[in-house]
Amino acid sequence: MLFPDYRPRRMRQNTAFRKMIRETVLTVNDFILPLFAIDGKGVKNPIDAMPGQYHLSIDNLVNTARQAFDLGIPAIILFGIPAKKDPLGTQAYAKDGIVQRAVKTVKDKVPDLAVITDVCLCQYTDHGHCGFVEGHRVDNDASLDLLARTALSHARAGADMVAPSDMMDGRVAEIRNLLDEHDYSQIPIMSYAAKYCSSYYGPFRQAAHSAPQFGDRRTYQMDPANSREAIREAAMDVEEGADIIMVKPALAYLDIICRLRDEIDLPLAAYNVSGEFSMIKAAEKMGWIDGQKVMMETLTAIKRAGADMILTYFAMDAAALINA
Repeated sequence: MLFPDYRPRRMRQNTAFRKMIRETVLTVNDFILPLFAIDGKGVKNPIDAMPGQYHLSIDNLVNTARQAFDLGIPAIILFGIPAKKDPLGTQAYAKDGIVQRAVKTVKDKVPDLAVITDVCLCQYTDHGHCGFVEGHRVDNDASLDLLARTALSHARAGADMVAPSDMMDGRVAEIRNLLDEHDYSQIPIMSYAAKYCSSYYGPFRQAAHSAPQFGDRRTYQMDPANSREAIREAAMDVEEGADIIMVKPALAYLDIICRLRDEIDLPLAAYNVSGEFSMIKAAEKMGWIDGQKVMMETLTAIKRAGADMILTYFAMDAAALINA
C-alpha cells in the first residue's frame, strides 16, 4: 500500500486510536525485582553506582518485598552479600546463609510473592569467580556440585524458583537432577542461558562485591560478538531441563531476545542489567533525558523484542507509573 491510498497517520491522530492499535503493552506482571540481602538489622545502605538501590538487611528487604507485592509485582530475585568469603564459596550453600535466611523470612511474611534465587558462587568466593578455581583456571566440572548444592539449599529454604547464572556447562542438568532426587521436582529453573561477558555489569559488581580478583569471565560467559552460539546455549539448557531461559544483558542484545523468541517456545526472560539502569539514571540526573519516559521506552523495547518477563531495577518505579 502506498500514499495516498494508505495514510498511517490516520491511526496516530489521537490517544484513543494509538491505544487501540498498540502492539506491545507493559504490565506489572512483566517485572521481576532484584534485591540485595546483607547481614545486620535496620540496614539500608545506598549503592552508589545504582541510584535508588540498596543493600538491605532482611527486615528492610521484607519491607521492600511487601511494597513490591502491593504494587502487583509478582516476583523478586535475591542476591546475597555474605559476611565472609572463602575459596569454595561455602556461604552460598550454607543452611544459615544470607540468601537462605532471606528466603525463609520473605516467604513467611509475604507468602504470595514468588521468590527466585540467583544461583552462583561469585559473591561468595574470595577470588570472585563463578565456580571452583584450580590455580587460575575455573574448573567447570568441579563447580557443578557446588552450584547444585546451592540450588538445593535455596529450595530447602523455601525458594519458589532457582536461577543459575554461573554459565558452567551442564549446570542445569546437575541442578535438575539434585532437586528431583530430594523431592523438589516442583521447583522450576530459570536459566541464564545466554549470559554475555558484558561491560554493562559494572555497577552490579560494585553492589554484589563480586568483581573477579584475577582475570575475567570470558572463558565461561559468552562473547558479545556471537549470536548463533546463543541458540546453542539455550537449546542445551532446554534439553537439560530449564523451564525459563534468560538473555543477559537485555538492551544491547535485543536481537538475541528476538532470535530466541523465534527459536525456543519456552518462556523467555531478559535482564535489564545494572549498567543499563545506571546510564539512564545518570543521564536523568544531568538533565539530558526524561528518565521516566526513557525507562518506559526501554522496558517496552525489551518486551517488544520478545521477552515474557523482565528482571529490572526499575520494577517498582515502572509499576507505580503503570498503576497510576
